[in-house]
Parts: sequence; C-alpha cells; structure tokens
Amino acid sequence: MRTQFRVEDATIHRIVEREYPFEQVFKFLPALDPGLLQENRSWLEPRALDRASDSVIFCFQSYVVKTPHHTVLVDACIGNDKTSRYPEWDRKTDPTWMNALKAAGLGVEDIDFVMCTHLHGDHIGWNTRLENGRWVPTFPNARYLLSRKEYEYWSSVHSKTPIPGIAESVLPIIEARKVDLVASDHAVDDQIRMLPTPGHTPDHFAVAIGRKGDAAVFTGDLIHSPLQTRYPELSSRADSDPQQAAVTRRRFLERYCDTETLFCTMHFPSPSVGYLKRWGDGFRCDYLS
Repeated sequence: MRTQFRVEDATIHRIVEREYPFEQVFKFLPALDPGLLQENRSWLEPRALDRASDSVIFCFQSYVVKTPHHTVLVDACIGNDKTSRYPEWDRKTDPTWMNALKAAGLGVEDIDFVMCTHLHGDHIGWNTRLENGRWVPTFPNARYLLSRKEYEYWSSVHSKTPIPGIAESVLPIIEARKVDLVASDHAVDDQIRMLPTPGHTPDHFAVAIGRKGDAAVFTGDLIHSPLQTRYPELSSRADSDPQQAAVTRRRFLERYCDTETLFCTMHFPSPSVGYLKRWGDGFRCDYLS
C-alpha cells in the first residue's frame, strides 16, 4: 500500500488509521438509485464497495506534507480515548495512527501546523490526547488552523447541545492558546493554502500545495466515495447543505480534471491518491499504484 508521494519539493505521507466497510451505501448516499449502483458494481467492487453488505469502504486517514519550510498535518483523524457514537471509534486505544506517523519518520513534535478542514470527529481526533485524565494538545510545537466561521458555528451548536468532539478535541486546544482562527482562503505561505469548499459543513475548506499552481489538493470531506466522482450530484447524509455540497463538488472536480494536480482524498479506499479524468458527464480518479 503506497503511503508516500512527491510533488515539486514537497513530500506527502498518508497516515492511515482505519480502513473498513463503514456504512450501507443507500444510507450514506440517500439519493442513490439501486439501478445506478448495479450499473457501477463492476468497478466499485471490491475496493470501494463491500459485496457482502453493500457498504461503502472508507479509509480514515490524515496527510502530512513536508516542505522545505514547514511540516503540516492535514486533518487529525479519529484519535484515541474519544467519545463516539461509532463503536469502532469509541474510546479506542490502538497505536495504529501513531505507528504510521513514526513509519513516516515523524514524531508529534515535528508538526508545525495542523489544518482541520472541518470539525467533524474523524478529522479532529488527534488534535488532543489524554494525559493524566485531561485533554492536552498532541502536537506541542504546532499552531492549529481552524476556520473561524466553522468554529463559531460548532461552538454555538455545542453550547446548546454538547458535542463530545468539540469538548474533547477542540476546546482544549483553544484553552491552550494553540489555535489561529482564520478565513477559509487563508495561506500559510507561498506553498500551502486553503480553498473554500462549503457544503459538507458551513465553512469546510480543502488544502492546496504548490508554488507554480496547485500541485496537489487535499479534499477533506467535500467528497467521500469514488461513486460521487462519477456522479457529483450524489450528496451524502453527512452533508449539512446537500445542494451546496453538490455544487462545490462538481466545481472542484471540473477545476482539477485532466490536470497534473495530485488528487488526495480523505476517505477513498487505498491508495486514495491519483489524478482526475473525465468520465462521461462525470469524472474518475486514476489511482497511483
């Protein structure tokens, strides 16, 4: 399973935490027609669709981008000891993610920036770790970059109905004064920048790297399954604004179709990374082997 890629003078590492059949496809993509799924089984199975359960197979992962100037973590995955409604994630204590970081030749102290594309639990979990019964920032030398609008939205929701992910993985880094609240088009430097991609959440952003344009992009959750690449108007049950998400998805896929931009997805099955090509009215991801 390939976990390292090069673009320009940057190295990209996939830091994989889990990969498994996540949820029944008709539940996750509620507008999906059974006939449409049948038409696409031949290329979805077995990598992206589990034949036995009709569940979408998701990879849960982070990316680390190492440039000559900075080492950046894009999304902080699930985390350990966290409260979750998913039994596979709830208070888990496995070393998988940390071992993958170590295998990439990195430690928590090497991360300069953590960029959270949005504030769902499987993208913020390793923001913090449990130490002597309290949540502390996992990356002691990092600045955490969050969309101000995204944070304010979830903070407001949390104040009315507590959200474990916000309590355990966001508020502790705010209290530790490790967070920079920024606009969703913020640039870290001349090589790393955010791209506003709303719809999945109110101020979701993608991340682009490259000095001469977008050499690679990291999608966050603007797209979840390869089926949505071919049919961008298929929105997931997790999208807060399904119509906006569909518009954002098609616009993003059109922008990078048939270009040399490396397309790095958060949830596509391994190897998760490739180049976008046109496929009829939609698109496909040609994976790197």
